[in-house]
Amino acid sequence: MVQKRRLGARQLVMPGWLALGAAVVINSFSVVLMLRSGAGISAISSVPYAFSLVLPALSLGNWTYLFQGLLIASLMVLRRRFVPAYLFSFVVGFAFSALLDLHEPWVALFPDPLGWRVVYFVVSYLLICVGIALSNRCGLPIIPTDLFPRELAQITGVSYPRIKIGFDAACLLVTAGLTLCCLGRLEGLGVGTVLAALTMGKVIGLIGAWLDRYLRFDGGRFLNRRPAPKGPHTPAGGTDLGLSFSGSRQAAEKPQP
Repeated sequence: MVQKRRLGARQLVMPGWLALGAAVVINSFSVVLMLRSGAGISAISSVPYAFSLVLPALSLGNWTYLFQGLLIASLMVLRRRFVPAYLFSFVVGFAFSALLDLHEPWVALFPDPLGWRVVYFVVSYLLICVGIALSNRCGLPIIPTDLFPRELAQITGVSYPRIKIGFDAACLLVTAGLTLCCLGRLEGLGVGTVLAALTMGKVIGLIGAWLDRYLRFDGGRFLNRRPAPKGPHTPAGGTDLGLSFSGSRQAAEKPQP
């Protein structure tokens, strides 16, 4: 699937649909694996997880889909217009949410000793970073929880790593407040959750820069492809999904010093 081409720097061309599919599978598995580690769930999934504990009539996957809908609606409010292209991310979000419920039963069978839990956290942390970096480059509709910080960075002109860290921190505050008020205790949050929230934006940027050295992503002809408007805060090769899902071949984030 990944084709070699002469691009002057040993780059391979990876179809956008393949990158997106890999990102959805990787991230859905990693979220459940991080929860299994006992170090806490990933920040972007902590809010749906908290609601699934407070109101268990709906599963983690169901609450994740509702949370994603809220994020998409928020982006449209910020852009002050209806953006049809955003709606396509719901299809991806639905697949992600369904995979969460699919992974939970078999990941629960993993060994429980502390040593294994440390391994689960490290592996899930790195996989989530890789998955988000892939989705940011695929040039196709991506999971709304990944789309939100990427688009917010373009709307506000603030760098992606800073937006990502701020978004994760906000999710943690909501989760802490919800579980403390409704359950009388903290749930879903741990040392690993806080560590991931404070560092993941930076690591995603570094992994993304590494991917850009070896891979070029081809999103194909999805919708009407139009490039993002150029500006001092527009990432190299970035896309503006408020206009369309264009075939981005570069990062939607850059590592910051």
